Amino acid sequence: MNMENSNLLSLKDHTANPAPLGLLAFGMTTVLLNLHNSGFFEMNAMIFGMGIFYGGLAQVIAGILEAKKGNTFGLTAFTSYGFFWLSLVGLLVMPKLGWGSAASESAMVAYLIMWGIFTFLLFFGTLRMSRALQFVFATLALLFFLLALGDATGNSVIKTFTGFEGIICGGSAIYAGAGTLLNEVYGKDIFPLGIIKK
Repeated sequence: MNMENSNLLSLKDHTANPAPLGLLAFGMTTVLLNLHNSGFFEMNAMIFGMGIFYGGLAQVIAGILEAKKGNTFGLTAFTSYGFFWLSLVGLLVMPKLGWGSAASESAMVAYLIMWGIFTFLLFFGTLRMSRALQFVFATLALLFFLLALGDATGNSVIKTFTGFEGIICGGSAIYAGAGTLLNEVYGKDIFPLGIIKK
């Protein structure tokens, strides 16, 4: 092995951990949307703005940074959910701009079920990571399936209950993101995350 290759192998990763950004972007946007779903306020530009710029673009950036760190799970999760938020805003806004007809209830049910299946599959990856992430992904999979059920039945009680479940899901992502960040800053476990020893 020549000296140049040896130096390349000895380089250390000094890039920042993008997981807190991705988790906080997902969590805060999810809480705000589900405050709407729970009936606290109407669908408005605040939700669309969060969906595009924080839930959407910030998570895509976090996913790209995870790729640079060699974290395939983080790349897949953050980039996918970032584009989920962008696609959701698109589904809601594009018909208002005349860019196609609004998605039917059955189309939205299919959309939400596919995201639920995707999330359920990713949940199995969290079994090797932490209890905090297991809770986030389990409640997120449930959230997608409840949203699909609410759209399929039109039942307002299910939709309101789903909103509260979504607040819990988003809150757990905020906890995981803030915990990951602050544990790193302080160099000790201030927020228990239930990291699984490999």
